[in-house]
Amino acid sequence: MKTSFSPVQLEDSHLRESEKILRSCVHCGFCTATCPTYLLEGDELDSPRGRIYLIKDMLEGGKPATPEVVKHIDRCLSCLSCMTTCPSGVHYMHLVDHARAHIEKTYARDKGDRFIRALLANVLPYRERLRFALAGALLVKPISGLLGALPLIGPRLRAMIELAPLRFPSREAPEPAPVIAAPARGKVVILEGCAQPVLKPSINVAARRMLARHGIEVITPRGEGCCGALVHHMGREDEALRFARANVDAWIAEMDRGLEAILITASGCGTTVKDYGFMLRDDPAYAAKAKRVSEATRDITEYLLALPALEPARITGQVVAYHSACSMQHGQKLTDGPKRLLRAAGFQVRDVPEGHICCGSAGVYNILQPAIAGRLRARKAANIERVKPQIIATGNIGCITQIGAATAIPILHTIELLDWAAGGPLPQALEGAGVETAPDAMLAH
Repeated sequence: MKTSFSPVQLEDSHLRESEKILRSCVHCGFCTATCPTYLLEGDELDSPRGRIYLIKDMLEGGKPATPEVVKHIDRCLSCLSCMTTCPSGVHYMHLVDHARAHIEKTYARDKGDRFIRALLANVLPYRERLRFALAGALLVKPISGLLGALPLIGPRLRAMIELAPLRFPSREAPEPAPVIAAPARGKVVILEGCAQPVLKPSINVAARRMLARHGIEVITPRGEGCCGALVHHMGREDEALRFARANVDAWIAEMDRGLEAILITASGCGTTVKDYGFMLRDDPAYAAKAKRVSEATRDITEYLLALPALEPARITGQVVAYHSACSMQHGQKLTDGPKRLLRAAGFQVRDVPEGHICCGSAGVYNILQPAIAGRLRARKAANIERVKPQIIATGNIGCITQIGAATAIPILHTIELLDWAAGGPLPQALEGAGVETAPDAMLAH
């Protein structure tokens, strides 16, 4: 794509990077075939190619965002399916992130939009605030329909309430750290994050048990917090970088004391942490450190694949539909690894039709764009049910929450199933689900 940015404009590193991305686009349109919003809406401006034209016009002309630009950029899920499809290697993620930051700085949203976005940015990244908010959502669930009729914020408020769990978020006593035979074979960090330890603390508990079986020590550094992904994808760049710097400080201190890897159990967070080196590239105090952090970051399944295989401690054999989160398959390019681990643990793994299409979670997209997210969720649930699984596995808490609201099939994190197969306790989601025993055909072997 031909561009005409001025030399003065290209002195800005954000514009310089976006100009390179724009120039790499050849208008081929392959991206339209795998874009969820184009699939649903059929509007060129709701495709990556259409959005690229809008972004080019806005950035090249140094213009403030217009309502039309905001409408179509807001509808983008950042699923990054277009990046998997693109034959030219267009780095759409960095381009749309820049566009969102530009929108945040130049566009005056209506009061309802500002309220919801501020609420999300000031609650979700903070565990105690989120716990309090979920408790409040539980209390008002019976009147969510009435609240959904409120002007400006109603549909989004209703979506927020209906996504909240049906049980009060409890403060469970932490499980004792697994005993590691000295000396440990490795030392890692597991990002605790923000929403996941409140919504489903069992995920990281299962990860710790799995790592302990391999003799891997897990440490908890001081100062670690939200990865910044949620605010980053709302264009709140300064807040995202503040979270990133805090984590870099916490992890670098441990890396200097022998920390081997930073492990992520929420693939949405993993995509962002692996991008810290890019996000902080212009910060002379953090650029090199952030690059080190990104290079040391691994998804939990990515790390386990590099360790010696464990023999399953129990017969499994259940049929598992593996839902590959967009941030896993498109953001981190991790596709077969989680399925290989599940098969090695004895599960029968089935691919989901249209597996490259987003479930509609996409961070806070299912709150900000509930209508489109709802259509994608229904489509994803129907495709999963077509393969008749007993269990759904995925690697992202957002997908677990989103898909779990649309199907009765139990959905778990991949690591929970691997931990169970290796001798861990039955995951709560499987209690009473009738999948505790493997199929007769598998037991015969």
